[in-house]
Amino acid sequence: MKVFKISFFFATLFFNFIAFAQPKTPDWVSKVGNRNTKYKNTAFSVKKYGAIGDAKTLNTKSIQKAIDDCAAKGGGIVSFEPGKYLTGSLFIKKGVNLNIGAGVEILGSQHIKDYPEIDTRVAGIEMKWPAALINIIKQSGTTISGGGLINAQGKVFWDYYWNLRKEYEPKGLRWIVDYDAKRPRTILIAESSDIILKEVNIQQAGFWTVQVLYSSYVTVDKITIRNNVDGHGPSTDGIDIDSSTWVLVQNCDIDCNDDNFCLKAGRDWDGLRVNKPTEYVVIRNSIARKGAGLLTLGSETSGGIRHVWATDLTGYDTGNALNIKSATIRGGTVEDVYFNNITMHGVGNVLQVNPNWNPSYSYSTLPAGYSLDSIPVHWKKMLTHVEPKEKGIPKIQNINLYNVKATGAKKAINAIGLPESTLKNFTLSKITIEGTTAGTIDFCADWKFYNVSIKTTDGSEVKVTNSTAIKL
Repeated sequence: MKVFKISFFFATLFFNFIAFAQPKTPDWVSKVGNRNTKYKNTAFSVKKYGAIGDAKTLNTKSIQKAIDDCAAKGGGIVSFEPGKYLTGSLFIKKGVNLNIGAGVEILGSQHIKDYPEIDTRVAGIEMKWPAALINIIKQSGTTISGGGLINAQGKVFWDYYWNLRKEYEPKGLRWIVDYDAKRPRTILIAESSDIILKEVNIQQAGFWTVQVLYSSYVTVDKITIRNNVDGHGPSTDGIDIDSSTWVLVQNCDIDCNDDNFCLKAGRDWDGLRVNKPTEYVVIRNSIARKGAGLLTLGSETSGGIRHVWATDLTGYDTGNALNIKSATIRGGTVEDVYFNNITMHGVGNVLQVNPNWNPSYSYSTLPAGYSLDSIPVHWKKMLTHVEPKEKGIPKIQNINLYNVKATGAKKAINAIGLPESTLKNFTLSKITIEGTTAGTIDFCADWKFYNVSIKTTDGSEVKVTNSTAIKL
């Protein structure tokens, strides 16, 4: 194993072994999350409304009636007797605590007709899409809690996606298949405030597991996600915070097949039109297992992602530790990010930054034989050009990594900026990485290193090209 050395290309890279103080916690960190949501102790048992926990009876109407009555009477707790309750989309209302207790399993219907289409945003585009299994939309003071299980039974939707993708890819439609393969999310919190999601266990999401969209003052606490049950579902993100603010995520444990903890803010022309940032987000004391990124920012960056405090996180065989991704028609700025006290046991890239990510998915071209007059509205949104082009160039700057330890890494750093948008002002302090190869820094500027050690088994050195001021 070879200790990391410096290569000299267009820039000179120095490591400074002077102690660097741990970043000071920003004042705003104490202000995130739910602001003291309370609910009445009045109980509304779904059994009294005719719900049957036999894993066969479709209970959507019975459970929804219990929720509606609870809300109409000023709120309270909607509860379940032990059992397995099959249901389609449920809509939780103000003052309601949907308590999925120990011994209770919510089973998601495997029929898409049981998820009515709503106006929402998916993967950065506003469009019609099936409602989630459990929805909190335009509400406040609402809670989902309990130690039971939400089993979304998503495998049927995974299979649908893969079959449609096999049909679409030969037609040059890779860029739209994720939007046409409509699959239900498990929990959607949208246009809401002062929400709590606490202590539930979730598995086998059909699509994203938890999406916090256009919302504020949300707490997600002690959630366990296991999406790799009975296969590996595509796009089964763990927790997506999407154009939302003042969000706290803590004490969670996520095993999925895409991004574990992910921050998003809209895509391309449509995301720039909406122009809503994700900001003031705390993610702490949590675990990521299988998945694409312990913390992923993007690829939907159009509204901007900023003021992020991620600390005391552990990853086990996660694809990336910190993963920042975008595209050259996406725009937005990713900045003021702190990634602190991180331990990775096996990882692909410790730091991955790519503003030109996954071109076959990120860029849309209408193949010959299709007419703009006959395609769906969401296709047209994806095909609308960003004008001027400069507006679509993302900016990534002011990123801070402190006290990061990684063993079994495939690559330490893979940071590839753009000639027209360098990756600026990164600070890496107290970093220890053991892995296969060192990686690349390209089109970057103003990077600082303090107490950084990278040991590689292939004897490689970080390759620094097209970069300036990569020094203290």
